[in-house]
Amino acid sequence: MAKIIKEGASYSQREVVDLLVEFSAFKDRVEKKFKILANELDGKNNEHDLWVNLYLISTDYSEEMQNKRQKQTENLQKIS
Repeated sequence: MAKIIKEGASYSQREVVDLLVEFSAFKDRVEKKFKILANELDGKNNEHDLWVNLYLISTDYSEEMQNKRQKQTENLQKIS
């Protein structure tokens, strides 16, 4: 699960490196799977901001889906 940097919080060097590695891996996956999207972002004056926003949206969606699956599993366990 992704760690999102929160304003005012402090992080160890290892946590920052882990986040950068995760972001880089995300960017590589998007560039491979969504070449047209990656090309659209390439060279824009706000390219980094666009990538960060895409990453944050993806992370939020992933966490939301994981929570939804967990709730469904819990509800199924309550029913049985």
